[in-house]
Amino acid sequence: MEESFLHFIWSFQHFNTRILNTDSGTGIVVINPGFKNTDAGPDFKNAKVKIGEIIWNGNVEIHIHSADWARHNHHIDDAYDNVILHVVWKNDAVVRRKDDTIIPVLELKNIVDEELILNYRQLFRPGNEILCEKFIDNVKPITLLSMMDKVLVERLEHKSEAIFREIALTGNDWEEITWRKLCQNFGFKTNAHPFLELGKSLPLNILKKQAHNLKSIEALLFGQAGFLEESVEDDYFEELVREYDFLKRKYDLNRRIDKHQWKFLRLRPANFPTIRIAQLAAIVANHSNLFSLFTDYDNISDLKKALGTRQSAYWIKHYNFCSESKTELGRLGISSIENILINTAAPILFANGIHKDNEADKEKALMVLSSVKAESNRITKNWKSLGISMKSAFDSQAAIELYNNYCLKKKCLHCNVGAEIISKK
Repeated sequence: MEESFLHFIWSFQHFNTRILNTDSGTGIVVINPGFKNTDAGPDFKNAKVKIGEIIWNGNVEIHIHSADWARHNHHIDDAYDNVILHVVWKNDAVVRRKDDTIIPVLELKNIVDEELILNYRQLFRPGNEILCEKFIDNVKPITLLSMMDKVLVERLEHKSEAIFREIALTGNDWEEITWRKLCQNFGFKTNAHPFLELGKSLPLNILKKQAHNLKSIEALLFGQAGFLEESVEDDYFEELVREYDFLKRKYDLNRRIDKHQWKFLRLRPANFPTIRIAQLAAIVANHSNLFSLFTDYDNISDLKKALGTRQSAYWIKHYNFCSESKTELGRLGISSIENILINTAAPILFANGIHKDNEADKEKALMVLSSVKAESNRITKNWKSLGISMKSAFDSQAAIELYNNYCLKKKCLHCNVGAEIISKK
């Protein structure tokens, strides 16, 4: 028996509520079990319980054994003085508040259905990473759907919290945080860190001053990225060096990225950081108001088109300075654009919706994910093998969150699917 299971039993009142009595034989009626307390203090707050003829409002504490009350020093803790009922699996001790008054105890051991306990043990039997996979075929579709909706919102809330932490460092500048998120996303997994550092080293407001001047924007980006440090016999390279030297002094730019931080190994030329920087420069040159680009578009096709802006002529024919490509290098591919929609556009929209208390922006973020093809990775393939549909990024993002924050952490008791499996007759 684990305490988390007792919390589940109490939350859903999974016991025989017709024969409830305290340890002294006084009748109990649970009017409201309260809500789970995620902070320090009693397990459930604002419960409403009728004991005898008196209705009590207060907190409920849950333990496996009554004696755990004293073991945890609750009898000397002011935070537990408002506990109105002590719910335990086994009653083996009298429990008292700090003022020495006795707290009524409800013992669950003999009033919980054995089938519920059996379901619990079967679900948590060691085995696969997704504990419910043997039972998921019998779960109601609406149960899984509601859980997917719930965890997708949780995922976007977690990403929004990260944005709020970072935006505080920019003076609450939504344009700048959008720029940094876009930079980080342009590095994808391999070069995410140096791209983020590049974004931090070169504020967007400087790039905005060079709006529509693609060569100047490229000079600033490649210069800050450390690619203009070496001597290269290439006319375009030398043009960028001269332009960067001028702009660096003009804007007093000091901090830049060490070229050695960039990773080229095992990447196709189309994914080289040099090509990604050129593609990023093209987007900024044509759409310098990035926050508006991600929040004020008329339709998703326009946004995809904007992100697919073609890089400069030099980078269509080169994958590195002096290194010509045998074939023309294309603009940012659709899979990369959709990755940006998932990891930049949707989180920015959702965070802005929270910031402005605007449900329309939150809904827009969900629509972005619904318009993008589902991701294909180990996690989504695992869910698909269980018959779970992955139609769009709405589904795949939810599946990733469910797996990472519930399945891996064995939080089945907090999952709608796990709750149904355990409660099922």
